[in-house]
Amino acid sequence: MQRIGLLTVGLLILAGARAAGQQATGTTLWRVAGTTLATPPALALGPAAALWNPAQTEDSARLQLAVEAIQTPSSVDATGLIATIRAPVGRIGQFGLLYGRVGLSDITQTVDSPDPTGSGIPVYTAALGATWSRLFGSTSLGATLALHDTRLDVSRDQRWTMDLGVSHPFMRDRFRVAAATHFFSSLTLDDPAQDIYAGIEGRVWSGAMGGNRVVVRGRYGISFAHGFTADHQFGTAAEFARTIGLDLMVVREGSYGPSSTRVVGGLRIAIGKYRVTLTRDTGVNDLGSAYRVGVDMRFR
Repeated sequence: MQRIGLLTVGLLILAGARAAGQQATGTTLWRVAGTTLATPPALALGPAAALWNPAQTEDSARLQLAVEAIQTPSSVDATGLIATIRAPVGRIGQFGLLYGRVGLSDITQTVDSPDPTGSGIPVYTAALGATWSRLFGSTSLGATLALHDTRLDVSRDQRWTMDLGVSHPFMRDRFRVAAATHFFSSLTLDDPAQDIYAGIEGRVWSGAMGGNRVVVRGRYGISFAHGFTADHQFGTAAEFARTIGLDLMVVREGSYGPSSTRVVGGLRIAIGKYRVTLTRDTGVNDLGSAYRVGVDMRFR
């Protein structure tokens, strides 16, 4: 997948500028995990989606818990975990804790042959942060302060990031626009260690089908200001009686070289206080598919 090419670039940068290279590589590991998103990052909803856009106030539950597991194909062998807990605090808004980790497995030292000569090489990034969001009228605002720890073999780097997000519906929820920074830590528009997300979705059709209300939406998103060409996301979604949701997205991934295209599909199921999400991408260049399984619980 194109994100692995960017990860390689980050490792090369490390040789010349160690701290900056580690930060870029850590963010690229999260971009690899993001290949399992079936919606543009700016438009993602749910407790764990605060990692992509902090403006998450679509639910008034008194407590929300969420866990997501990510697995890439064996040719990449990256795994990820996102966990969060959120609760409202009066009129101040919703507060929560967010933890995430993505790492590469099966990387070993070699000399002049493919055979490993030592123990495994640790390559991972982890983030621990506090997140807040609140409704101001119909506009949702959010912020996340996080500490990132990235390790590449014996090298280690830590940094703080501060992200802001916004989401606003128009015309009685017919349209929604959203934007967010992602791992923001420098006042530049070409830093590979951070992104800016933006997106818009619109209700294309709604009506009854089999006695249930069905809503169909169209989506567009963009990820940019990261030092290489922008990513473009084109998607659609269908919701059936707010119980089952289907998502489909085509992504044109930017890079330092030629762009690539991949497709991601997702299934959302609501069962009582549980929300289950399953997503899978088609992969590119015969590398295989990446998967994401998520469960969030909402206690009222």
